This record gives sequence, C-alpha cells and structure tokens, in this order.
Amino acid sequence: MAKRLRKDAADARRQTLRRMKGLLIAFRGRLDEELKPMGVTAAQMQMLDAIGKHPGASGAQLARDCRVTPQTAQGFLARAEREGWIVRGKDAENDRLVTRSLTAGGRGLLRRADTVARRLERSLWRGTDEVEVTSLNRLLTRWMGNLGG
Repeated sequence: MAKRLRKDAADARRQTLRRMKGLLIAFRGRLDEELKPMGVTAAQMQMLDAIGKHPGASGAQLARDCRVTPQTAQGFLARAEREGWIVRGKDAENDRLVTRSLTAGGRGLLRRADTVARRLERSLWRGTDEVEVTSLNRLLTRWMGNLGG
C-alpha cells in the first residue's frame, strides 16, 4: 500500500511538471499570436525589453539574459536595427564594444506589446486570489532552489 502511494505521488508530481510546461507553452504561443499583428514574437519583445533595461549590454549578454543563442540574438538585433527599433553605438570605455539602445519606435512597440502581455496575464490569473499566487511563488522559488537556480 505504501509503495502504491509513493507511485501515485510520483505520478502526480510528473503530471504537475507537464502542466507547468504546458501552461508556459500555451501562454507563449498565445502571446506570439497576439503580437503577430505587430510583426514581433514574445522572444523578440523580451530582447527589446532587455535592451531597454540594459542599453550598454553586449549581444552576448543580451543572448544570455534572454536565453537564446548568440546567433539568434544577432539575427534579431540586425532586424531590430533595420526596423528602426534600436540604434547601435560604441561603448564609452571600449570602442570595440557595440552598444544598443531603443529608439522612440522601439519604446512604443515595447509599450504596445506590454499592454497585450498584461491583458493576457489578467486572463490567465482570472479566478486566482493573492493567497494562491503567494503560495505558488513560494513553491516555485523552493523548487528552483532545489535545482540550484
């Protein structure tokens, strides 16, 4: 009987992991669909947000912050520059380092995308009270710590 309970608990934990992953995939897919009319993806908006928060960051640092490959980051940065969302510059201390910053157009795009994301987040959290969110955050923090993150 105890062995069966342990198996049931392990199955429930695996199901929870599948649901967490499914939730993230569904949210990201829905956000990408909502952003499509703007011509960007959630990952690209994350990159613009990182540039806005850290305008002097290198392409490699932006890639790490956004959890994409340097090649993916470079491709998006080139596109963002062509679209007029960012401008390139030189680092004040090391002119070999390229910096990037948002243009007015990039900031506007980021604001519009943030409005879309917040609307989708409100939809996701509908029916969830603050006690539940606090409890979930506590658990997620513990689990991340368990994985060394």
